[in-house]
Amino acid sequence: MATPIATAALSASVYAPGDQMLLTITYSDADTKPLTVTIVVTDAQGNSSAPVKVAAVIDPLTVTVTDDSGRTWNRVSDNGAVAVYRAVA
Repeated sequence: MATPIATAALSASVYAPGDQMLLTITYSDADTKPLTVTIVVTDAQGNSSAPVKVAAVIDPLTVTVTDDSGRTWNRVSDNGAVAVYRAVA
């Protein structure tokens, strides 16, 4: 299995107490596999439905954010490749 990779960047390098901090994380995993299942239903007379597709991911990734001050980081967005988290300085 491949090891996931991640890069991260904060919205600034210095914050005053109470400032909003945004953390952007870009991540991926070479062996995460998308899977598409196609379903067709056929009756006894040979009539078939239109194909229906369902998607899933094998070996999904989970992002966890902590810092050494115990600050709470809240997820703002995550599309499966880029996640944005917010905290207060």
